Amino acid sequence: MDIPFLQLNESNRPFRQEMTEAACRVIESGWYLNGPEKDRFERELAEFCHSTSAAVAVSNGLDALRLIFRALIETGRLRCGDEVIVPANTYIASILPVIEMGLKPVAVEPSEKDFNLDPVRIEEALTERTRAVLVVHLYGYPCWDAAIMQRLRDRGLLILEDNAQAIGAIASSEGFNGTAMTGNLGDAAAFSFYPTKNLGALGDAGAVITPHADIRDCVAALANYGSDRRYHNIYRGYNCRMDELQASFLRIKLRHLDAETAARNAIARIYDAAIKNPEVKRPTFFTDRTVVWHQYPIHTARRDELRKYLASRGIGTDIHYATPPHLQPCMKGVFSEHLPITERLALQEISLPIANISPIQAETIATIINEFK
Repeated sequence: MDIPFLQLNESNRPFRQEMTEAACRVIESGWYLNGPEKDRFERELAEFCHSTSAAVAVSNGLDALRLIFRALIETGRLRCGDEVIVPANTYIASILPVIEMGLKPVAVEPSEKDFNLDPVRIEEALTERTRAVLVVHLYGYPCWDAAIMQRLRDRGLLILEDNAQAIGAIASSEGFNGTAMTGNLGDAAAFSFYPTKNLGALGDAGAVITPHADIRDCVAALANYGSDRRYHNIYRGYNCRMDELQASFLRIKLRHLDAETAARNAIARIYDAAIKNPEVKRPTFFTDRTVVWHQYPIHTARRDELRKYLASRGIGTDIHYATPPHLQPCMKGVFSEHLPITERLALQEISLPIANISPIQAETIATIINEFK
């Protein structure tokens, strides 16, 4: 038996013909940057996320976050030294732009129900210098509590989203923009279309969605050398543009994203029903929200043994994430607190195959896990 954790060629196989035609169309057009494919993708992504303002297509998810925080500084919403609440249990990319822009990240422990930033602990971490909260919809779980978020907004805080792993997820309650769709809940959201994502490019790509016109215009200018029109630079900007080829591929895959979400949900339901090993903790299966299952994370105190056992049976797995940001060498001096929940989760997490596997394969994986002693 051989069930790899993820095969990107299989992920893209259903779209090969459409992608080939799109690539030929872009090549023949002679327009490879800032062209019609990007413009259409920006509108289509915004429509998918129920946004009335077009998205800004950018180079990758990290740059999307970087551009958001820089735009918030340029528009006067943030200043150097302001504190930003961030989840302790996340990938380091969520935190790097906060530090880069001269802001202070304040790490908050997760809830063990969905591994996301615990809304109750957010309020406990607030100080007079807190100016923003960055929620990360980890593993495809929406991170949103309408009542608490409204209290934070009433205090004048910005609510930002790292939506790199959760495109298409739907929270249990509406955000501030008339929808419960992640990526359009707060003041600005960053998207990643890294190839392994549910909506993955064939290279790097990302996007920003915001309901605020001045933030959107600032992000768009910053991503294009800081220019609002040709040869007129109002900011000291960057080169963070999405190319036409990636935009054309993403437009194709966006049309099939709902089907991808449904397929991942079906596999997650099989795992939830079939995994019975008492040494393995399954993730919470919610009925009041749509989880898009970027990963299917299980937890066990015997992680290394279980991974080795699964590998011996031909089952590929991964870890998300083995070392949390506050323990990374580059973060020395940034965080001083001990974060026991985050550290324990980092030692116990295993991600099971969730993309491009059949129901029979999912049942087989569950059976093999149940046989682990």
